[in-house]
Amino acid sequence: MNRIKVAIAEDDFRIADIHEKFLNKFKDIQVVGKALRGEETLQLLEQKTPDLLLLDVYMPDMLGSDLLPIIRETFPKVNIIMITAATDKAFLEKSLSYGVENYLIKPVSMQRFDDVIQEYIKKRSLLSTTKEVNQDYVDLFFRKDKSVGAVKTTGLPKGIDEITLGKVKGVITERREGLSAEEVGKKIGASRITARRYLEYLSSKQEVKAEVVYGIVGRPERKYYPL
Repeated sequence: MNRIKVAIAEDDFRIADIHEKFLNKFKDIQVVGKALRGEETLQLLEQKTPDLLLLDVYMPDMLGSDLLPIIRETFPKVNIIMITAATDKAFLEKSLSYGVENYLIKPVSMQRFDDVIQEYIKKRSLLSTTKEVNQDYVDLFFRKDKSVGAVKTTGLPKGIDEITLGKVKGVITERREGLSAEEVGKKIGASRITARRYLEYLSSKQEVKAEVVYGIVGRPERKYYPL
């Protein structure tokens, strides 16, 4: 997966700098620019064509929420995460109507910020690993169990993440000839050990078939095939 290009629209340069420093910790992300005003934000989107925009609501020249229809009309492919001190429900409703990825209310904890960015990276990675989708794949993007007070009960064992599991399934489905744990790991951006853990879990659930294959030098290798 290519690095995700991120733009930051934030009227407080100190907060923008904090966001940039935090985002730079992710190897999959490249911060391509920052804007302090609405007009600058549109120019930044035009010049840098980012994949993701972190958008504040309150800016000196216009509301970030008023930018949403302009952005959707002119830059329909950019994803948006709202980060704002605005607590008026109207801002949230308008943001949701324009398909924002998430909505964070300041002050945002680093853990919450980390969770949201990690989730976005995983979804982008998942989209890049397969050309076909099934209902399990789609359900990862339209889950409705994150309501207030809801408890996430996926039924998955500890150490098995639902989105990563979907990525592994997608990779295996595309390659009918079978793949090793190392090959799967490279495709999803994970270690061989991590990939093997997910593949063995799928094997135990009889969702993939595992076979030992001997190479030309006689060294056995475990390959995984879709069922």
